[in-house]
Amino acid sequence: MLKAGKGNRTSAGLGCALLAIAVTASLQARAQQTGGGVSTPPPPIQVIQPQINNSTYEGSVAVPQVKPGVIGLSLDDAIQMGLQHNLGLLLTSQTTQSARGAELDQLQALLPTVNGDIKEAEQETNLEAEGLRISGFPKIIGPYGYTDIRGSLNWSLLDLSSLQNYLAAKHDFDAAKLSVEDARQMVVLTVGNAYLRVIADKAQIAADKAELATARVSLNQAMDQHSAGTAPKLDVLRARVDYQTQEQTLIAAQNAFEKDKIALARAIGLPLEQKYVATETAPFAPLDHIDQAQAVSEALASRQDLKALEQKVEAAKHARKAATYERLPVIKFSGNYGDIGINVANSHGTGNAVGSLDVPIFEEPKLRGDAKQAQAQLDEEEAKLSDLRGQITQDVDDSILDIESSAKQVQVAKSNVALAAEELKEAQERYVAGVSDNLAVSQAQQALAQADAQYVSSLYAHNVAKLSLARAMGIAGRNYKTYLGGK
Repeated sequence: MLKAGKGNRTSAGLGCALLAIAVTASLQARAQQTGGGVSTPPPPIQVIQPQINNSTYEGSVAVPQVKPGVIGLSLDDAIQMGLQHNLGLLLTSQTTQSARGAELDQLQALLPTVNGDIKEAEQETNLEAEGLRISGFPKIIGPYGYTDIRGSLNWSLLDLSSLQNYLAAKHDFDAAKLSVEDARQMVVLTVGNAYLRVIADKAQIAADKAELATARVSLNQAMDQHSAGTAPKLDVLRARVDYQTQEQTLIAAQNAFEKDKIALARAIGLPLEQKYVATETAPFAPLDHIDQAQAVSEALASRQDLKALEQKVEAAKHARKAATYERLPVIKFSGNYGDIGINVANSHGTGNAVGSLDVPIFEEPKLRGDAKQAQAQLDEEEAKLSDLRGQITQDVDDSILDIESSAKQVQVAKSNVALAAEELKEAQERYVAGVSDNLAVSQAQQALAQADAQYVSSLYAHNVAKLSLARAMGIAGRNYKTYLGGK
């Protein structure tokens, strides 16, 4: 996870804590004497994380084999692995199979059901037990038996309620297939975001290492000046606190980097034992000339979750009709034909055919209950559909605003890095020349560290905002490269 700022730093021990308190008190005293104050770093940029509604997209079914050595992992490689192994997509695909099974079940209610039956019977009958007591007539008859080979057919010739239930199941299956396509978009968003975090962590580590080297130079300067008798020990203490603080920052950045690498591996199915390096960087690439109205229109036409919910509404409409049609008569046919006799060689064909008309007479509570439940489900799906249309518009608008805002933040942060670096250079030169103490150097180092962190944060926010816009428009699966690379 990209660090939010420089404020969350752990203590390096009681001695370091006491040293920091002493230096801080000294800085405040000097600030009061000079009429100035220690500059407070600006608050960190608040990075808007993409909305991922299901944590299953952060998991996966891992590939069992581990390749030897360290492998390179590009953004394309990561997304393709995610599309194969991400748990959210796999579970959504299983839901599709379940919906297909439900559709076939409903279809069978409309088709004839044909069964075959073979019987071979051997029996005896106790006539007395059956109540037949005739003098001179045997009490037990048998054994006797028969062979019966028969086929039967049952068919609902006219059942409008079952027809509507089948159509509802068919729309549910179509919705499930569209949900799989939407799940692919979510995988691209999840994996892309995880990869961008790793890239941002790498950039932050590089910046922290450079700042640590600079802090080491400042510490050496203070030690040399103190040894020469031209600087007080307080300068050395202040420089050492800055150096150790920067060490803590680097440790925290490296820890965040390793954890985010694990999170990326979990999302794409890469074994956690597999060593890998992210081979891509994320340079700033502006995304200009975004037409908000056109983006919203394209989103409403492309979002697969919207299309899936439209199919859900159609399914609910058919379910409502099915509940209404339960009041109608059902015409059924049933029949059978086969051979029955002492054995197969001595048998005769028999059969029957029955047509029936089933009319519900007294089922009013059930019929009304089914209708109310179906209507409630329809109202719920229509409300969800209306809300999703508004949510899609909001998603697009939010992403565009985030892109514009973060693009400006990148430019300002880049300028701040250059200015802070120049400020630090001049402060070091003044200190070496003996014109001032190293208070200005300490402040300049803090300003540079904050500027570097703000630049990395704003760059990450800009790339995430572009990826989120592609997802909001429903085109992340095929156009994520265009949006991450700019137009």
